[in-house]
Amino acid sequence: MHTHSELTYQYIWRLAWPMILANVSIPLLGMVDTAVVGHLDSPDYLGAVALGGLVFSFLFWGFGFLRMATTGLTAQAQGHNDNVILQQGLLLALLIATALLLLQGPILDIAFHILDSSPNIIHHAKTYVDIRIWSAPAILMNYVILGWLIGKSKTKAALVLVLIVNISNIILDLLLVNVVGLTVDGVALASVIAEFIGVIAAFILLAKGGISLTKIVMPISSLTRLFNKDWLSLNANIFIRTFCLILSFAFFTYQGAKQGDIILAANAILLHFITLMAFVLDGFANATEVITGKAVGNKDTVYLKRGLWLSGFLSFIVALMFSAVYFLFGSTIISLLTNIDEVSIVANQYLKWLIIAPLIAVWSYLFDGLYIGATRSREMRNTMLFATLCCYFPAWYLLQGFANHGLWLSLVIFLAARGLAQLIYLPQILKPKT
Repeated sequence: MHTHSELTYQYIWRLAWPMILANVSIPLLGMVDTAVVGHLDSPDYLGAVALGGLVFSFLFWGFGFLRMATTGLTAQAQGHNDNVILQQGLLLALLIATALLLLQGPILDIAFHILDSSPNIIHHAKTYVDIRIWSAPAILMNYVILGWLIGKSKTKAALVLVLIVNISNIILDLLLVNVVGLTVDGVALASVIAEFIGVIAAFILLAKGGISLTKIVMPISSLTRLFNKDWLSLNANIFIRTFCLILSFAFFTYQGAKQGDIILAANAILLHFITLMAFVLDGFANATEVITGKAVGNKDTVYLKRGLWLSGFLSFIVALMFSAVYFLFGSTIISLLTNIDEVSIVANQYLKWLIIAPLIAVWSYLFDGLYIGATRSREMRNTMLFATLCCYFPAWYLLQGFANHGLWLSLVIFLAARGLAQLIYLPQILKPKT
């Protein structure tokens, strides 16, 4: 049971900081991947990892609803039937992973038919995805377990899980590429091994929390729970929302690739700035999910409003810090990610967009936490469709004459539109329950 007195900046920070550290390790892993291949003898490897990562943004991030829906439902359940929520999520994760592995041939053929780049980059990217696809069961199960831990306010356990996966991945990256001498195949293999290490660690963490494997396995008679209409609708709406988000960044990468391999590589480096910012701010969004879930479960609007205000203030301060760091040290960060002069010079030309992005994007991340905690998946879907179809794509169409600057401005407009659209439903979510 929560109390209003517990809801302070310190409380939110206690919820947020483990997830900030956990989230930061994810883009840092991406940066290590980029740095490892960015210092090889050809920019083709960098472009290949960017395109390969794009494929898995669709295949894996698209199923991020497994994490988000699990978090919202677990937080609202407040200890009632949360084992059932974990069972549902894990079973669905395994079903999806099985489908991906069985259909990997046509899925990957379609993906590379759509992607447009040089033959060398496509060749290396195919090598990358042919290996990394086998991490699907581990990644999707980890999504569910991570969501369950966050929903239970066990953010420190979630931190441990994410760090185990990503530190393992970084060590294996360096070992397989710099010591063994592999290239993109080493980066992909490192990810597969690390994700399965994560699954083993996740079940150990659950067992220590009193959730043994025998309690997780769902009997055949319970499979019908997966077909609960409300539960499926929740997951479907979040899937559509996430698909639109990934589609937007995939479109960004695709349009950059059409401008040449150097622009593709430069944009891939700069997108790490966006990703790093997003994952840090998501720590406060995760805290907002927990607070909102508790408030909705208890129908306590006062608790909800105060939590949103405190999380929003902290999020804004952190976003301001990101803008300052990118302004002062952006060029230095670029130089750490690549020693290819041509790529570095081009990346610096577009750094200005990364300086303003945090202050524009912060609100959409905060409101995501609110919507997930309140399980307002329909509203999440609607606002993302609006930002993508009515703002981002039209902006790019009108601005494409400005080449890569127009592409970056379109992305910034998309980030702004997300936050503004989410404001529309805010009064409904914050309305006192009668």
